[in-house]
Amino acid sequence: MVTSSFRQTHAFPVWQPVAALRPAMSAAWWEWVASTDSLTARLQAAGAGQPFRVRLLRQGAGVPLHDEAQALGIELRRYAWLREVALCVGDNPWVVARSVAPLTQLKGQRLEQLGERSLGSWLFRQPDLVRGPLEATSGAPRFAFPQVAGVKSRWGRRSVFQHGGLSLLVQEYFLSTMADDLRLSSR
Repeated sequence: MVTSSFRQTHAFPVWQPVAALRPAMSAAWWEWVASTDSLTARLQAAGAGQPFRVRLLRQGAGVPLHDEAQALGIELRRYAWLREVALCVGDNPWVVARSVAPLTQLKGQRLEQLGERSLGSWLFRQPDLVRGPLEATSGAPRFAFPQVAGVKSRWGRRSVFQHGGLSLLVQEYFLSTMADDLRLSSR
């Protein structure tokens, strides 16, 4: 298992209902940011046969950021399970993601055993899965992601998933490498 201490060093992004950012987004970006299906499946389809890989960056117990705790409805400074990954198509990271779940709700879920498997591939197989409203930001991720010269975040989105007593916040940031590879506009 990959573990690391999780630091809180960046300012909070401004999260808004996804529809509020629609006027600032091109139609192509809207299709990605506002989609409610499996991002893993969408990335694999868009990759047109290129290998898809989940790169585990960090995983372990840590204190969620203030806005993450609020989104999950948990007390501040309570430990949670944190997982950060890069979703790569070919050799390029297209998306970085951070998932947060209260430790008290992890009973029997075995999420720490996902390794370099996609969380989405597990989530979307759960028959009782409920996805909360999507929020979006144009802010940058507040966690480490693969440092590649010139790679920046274009858009971020998040929502809380509910499954069998588990609340799981999933935050996904779309990177400029994805925009370049798919020839998406800058906005």
